[in-house]
Amino acid sequence: MPGHKIQKDWKARIKAKVPFGLGQAKPKHFRDMAGIIWKNRDNLPYAWKVINRGVCDGCALGVAGLHDWTIKGVHLCMTRLNLLRLNTMPALDVRLLENISALEKLDNAQLRELGRLPYPLLREKSAPGFQRISWDEAYARIAKRIRAATPRRWAMFVTSRGVTNEIYYMAQKVARFLGTNNVDNAARLCHSPSTAAMKAAIGFAATTCSYKDWYGTDLIIFFGANPANDQPVTTKYLHEAKLLGTKVIMVNPYLEPGMKRYWVPSTAASAVFGTDIADYWFPVAQGGDIAFLHGVLKIIFANGWQDDVFIREYSVGIEELRRQVEGLDWAELEVQAGLGRASMEEFAELIHQARNAVLVWSMGITQHPFGADAVRMILNLGLAKGYVGRDKCGLMPIRGHSSVQGGAEMGAYATAFPAGKPVNRENADKLAAQYGFPIPDWPGLTATEMVEACARGQLDVFYCLGGNFLRTLPEPDYVRQAMANVPLRVHQDIILTDQMLIPSREETILLPAKTRYEQDDGGTETTTERRIAFSPEIPRQVGEARAEWKILRELAAAAYPDRAHLLGCETGGQMREEIARVVPFYDGFQHLSKTGDAFQYGGPHLCADGKFGTADGKAHFAPVPLPNIKRRPGEFAVGTRRGKQFNTLIYAEIDPLNNAPRDAVLMNADDAASLHLANRDRIALTNSLGSYEGTVFLAPIARGNLQVHWPEGNVIIRRGVVDAGGGVPDYNARVEVRKIAASAV
Repeated sequence: MPGHKIQKDWKARIKAKVPFGLGQAKPKHFRDMAGIIWKNRDNLPYAWKVINRGVCDGCALGVAGLHDWTIKGVHLCMTRLNLLRLNTMPALDVRLLENISALEKLDNAQLRELGRLPYPLLREKSAPGFQRISWDEAYARIAKRIRAATPRRWAMFVTSRGVTNEIYYMAQKVARFLGTNNVDNAARLCHSPSTAAMKAAIGFAATTCSYKDWYGTDLIIFFGANPANDQPVTTKYLHEAKLLGTKVIMVNPYLEPGMKRYWVPSTAASAVFGTDIADYWFPVAQGGDIAFLHGVLKIIFANGWQDDVFIREYSVGIEELRRQVEGLDWAELEVQAGLGRASMEEFAELIHQARNAVLVWSMGITQHPFGADAVRMILNLGLAKGYVGRDKCGLMPIRGHSSVQGGAEMGAYATAFPAGKPVNRENADKLAAQYGFPIPDWPGLTATEMVEACARGQLDVFYCLGGNFLRTLPEPDYVRQAMANVPLRVHQDIILTDQMLIPSREETILLPAKTRYEQDDGGTETTTERRIAFSPEIPRQVGEARAEWKILRELAAAAYPDRAHLLGCETGGQMREEIARVVPFYDGFQHLSKTGDAFQYGGPHLCADGKFGTADGKAHFAPVPLPNIKRRPGEFAVGTRRGKQFNTLIYAEIDPLNNAPRDAVLMNADDAASLHLANRDRIALTNSLGSYEGTVFLAPIARGNLQVHWPEGNVIIRRGVVDAGGGVPDYNARVEVRKIAASAV
């Protein structure tokens, strides 16, 4: 049997004794903190207010002020600190936008440094740049276009960039007030497959447990997730959980260095000597998770290791799954998984020995054309062992962006109304009765469909509340052409992005927004663990920026002033009262009023006592087909990964966790040798779309697999390939590798 337990050789043992990881690839937390203080030196008092009073606008773990609801003591991470400058920077000089030719040469990091958007700005057809306009003129221009367009010919996208539940809610209400269901949010690009699979299996689309369940559980298993980079606050939870005996398993093509060892800056022992995080690593092939888990279940069923009591009393569908699993061929499972039967047996044995476990997954699972099926297999495994509805157990789609959990729950979704109710005639009529105006009953355009509609000339108005499709979607050249094919594009945001510089067919309007912390009447965020946390208003005025939800409401009122009174929600407090009526499981959050106030809907555990949210109240197992992921000889599977960045906001050219530059192509040493490649050689990854040039970076990664940084790698990712269950794009590719001769560099 192969050993997947992570072992330390003598070199690793010596390194572990070196204080502060000197000479090793690791984050320089204290140095970086000093740099952030220096960067915010012109507004330190406000920066302190944000850190001390606000709810984190980084990942969706939820830290209020300097504390959270999982551990005692101060809790602060670099993701939050890196985002701090967005909240403290001064206004940009709008004269720079009068001619954008110079700005077009800047990357997004340089555009970001220019400062906050202070005023409404207009660029007309063929104009060299933007000119300042009044809010009234901006509203009038947009409203005129919306009134002239049929409801199906305009769309709104809402980012995950620090927006609050109130913004999501107002966005969907305004869209429906104006007659369209073409409203979607950033969850579509990450966890929509989780929503589809979880609703079908357990009746809920959120994590079933709390972070406290990590403490004392036997196993925490990460599938396609790298929390050391994407949710670094969790490393402290893992450090403390491991002191209680918890084992951590990674199922991932790449042995992420931050998950192998991490230095938690707020824990003295870890800050000095580091913490070994992962105990086991199963290097599954890119997209091979479904086959791997089929093999694991095949072993569990053969040995009778499933939880028969839970299955008999609280579930349906196990026999169909079992028949399918037992009929699968071992050889095919091994090829797809990239791991042998013995590896699956080792994993199954670990599961067998664990009375409790928390299964965690992220975009390495969901961002495939079969993402929902991959989630279904994780759910099948968790349900087979009864890892749900009780202490120290759970099914957790970990969220990477602040309040993205609340987007669909507020109804900012093309396929769902508030409370996650499907878009249909019955639900439209019920919502219309609550709102007092008609609600469309047809499913709207999803985020990716909006861009396709732009390309086909089927949108007259495209309203982007944050986001940057030019960097977040595959085939960026196609996206650029699509975005340029809309008569009016509106960008409501706090900073400049290169997407805004793409000319529209007739008009581009920029609307300056307040940040989460500046938002009138405060706001709320829903964290990964379903905790709705209140972030109070921390007053600051940059130019003429307005609260995002107020911009949306005022625009709707300008479009149809005779019906504006039907919008309601004139204050943040009134809006929260309405949300509590329209989304019943949020009832109680309207009473939150200060930093630290929070409400966890559903309590610590969903599905407690075997009560599932499905129509029959049972958990549902589901057979899952094996995907077609065969590769031609000489072809490699490429996955995309994040470096030192937050979504598309890149903060460093070198990843501090592994020392990889932005153009690194992570490659297995044996694969490199077979291609006669050495570390740092220049190579091209080619397919029918084009070519991505990068540098060989030898790494512990499954053979036949490569990883490149996102969004740079989007040039070889094919558009239009999405998960059928949720609509998330596939962020993977098949390529051939070609060495670039030194003379050609």
